[in-house]
Amino acid sequence: DQRYTRALAGELTARELVGLRLGLAGASRAERERRAGTLLERVGLGDRGGARPAELSGGEQQRVALCAALAHRPRLLLADEPTAELDAVTAGGIYALLRELAAEAGVTAVVVSHDPGSAAIADRVVEIRDGRLAGEARGAAAGPAATAGEIVVGHGGWLRLPEHLLRAAAIGDRAHVEVRVGGLLVSGLPGAASGAVIAGAVAGATAEAATPARAPAVLRAPAALRAVSKAYGGRRVIDSLSATFAADRLVAVVGPSGSGKTTLLHLLAGLLLPDAGEIEVDGADVGGTSREARATLRRDAIGYIGQAPGLVPQLDAQENVALALAVRGSRGEEAAAAAMQALAAVGLAGRDGQRVDRLSSGERQRVAIARALVGRPRLLLADEPTARLDRAAAAGVGALLAGLAREHGAAVVCATHDDALVDQADEVLRLGG
Repeated sequence: DQRYTRALAGELTARELVGLRLGLAGASRAERERRAGTLLERVGLGDRGGARPAELSGGEQQRVALCAALAHRPRLLLADEPTAELDAVTAGGIYALLRELAAEAGVTAVVVSHDPGSAAIADRVVEIRDGRLAGEARGAAAGPAATAGEIVVGHGGWLRLPEHLLRAAAIGDRAHVEVRVGGLLVSGLPGAASGAVIAGAVAGATAEAATPARAPAVLRAPAALRAVSKAYGGRRVIDSLSATFAADRLVAVVGPSGSGKTTLLHLLAGLLLPDAGEIEVDGADVGGTSREARATLRRDAIGYIGQAPGLVPQLDAQENVALALAVRGSRGEEAAAAAMQALAAVGLAGRDGQRVDRLSSGERQRVAIARALVGRPRLLLADEPTARLDRAAAAGVGALLAGLAREHGAAVVCATHDDALVDQADEVLRLGG
């Protein structure tokens, strides 16, 4: 499942979680532990079998959930974004494991993914856009291509052109088509607005309209860490880290799964306190303030996008975004309009009235991004904000985050494995070696 945490009971260890399905089928303890150990070793978690979910990173939890789905040797494996929060090396290992399982046990594996790397293991790739078949390839031809691709001609002659091809050709909201021998030539029209330009303009309008009344910000680095350390149990995740996160800069925090990226964001947000060192956010000593003061700091100065969107399921998309303004004292028609603009900026203009529990995981993620952006925070913390988005949407979100930093003076810190975000960054902070 995309929401893999639902498969992870918090009171069980990783080894127990992987062996649970086998136990329900009557397997002995020795058999369960042997199978769990083998699978955990194959996904790089051989030394984490005794850890509970709360002691694992998001990427590590995702790998445990995958092992739990494979443990009983299914005949059909359905994997929904199985590598969304994993680094490229770990994701490659997961894909290899899926491929090996299919080959060894005759398993049919159906993988739903935005990751072009998933095509490398596939015997068949089916591309869907707007709920319809848009492309299909088999074998070696299934690999991703940046500037070419096969598309399906639908009933009535409809062609659904991939957004990444349109971006690569600099084709905006209008195109010219002419017949050539054996084909069609599609080209952009001079003066047609591109998707990136439109998104940027909407983002600027959103930030301007959504800004609550506040005193002018003091010009200082919004956040800094000085020799900060943090450990879970006997495992030190952050070790004497010093870093400064300046205004008008987008910083990409990268590193393998379990290297401390999420922990770093939690420390900056005041959701965790350091074991050693100092953390300063918007002029406040995070470690030296009360819980209430940290909550006020988050409300006034920080935007946070978590790996889980954390939305209110009974509310629609617009209402969820407007909540971010309500807690800052902005309500009524102005707040509602700002929420609508924020949703438009992330490509959800037509989905504002939909209850979020009826949205896809990628759409819920974009609602969470809009909610974090609408308050125009001085420090924006984003944990894998593009993990569940397709390439075009990820590029658009990257442009939005970069625009918030450079045009409005925010410090934006993104924990990510996504090259589309890393390419937009002003700085890259590497953890875990």
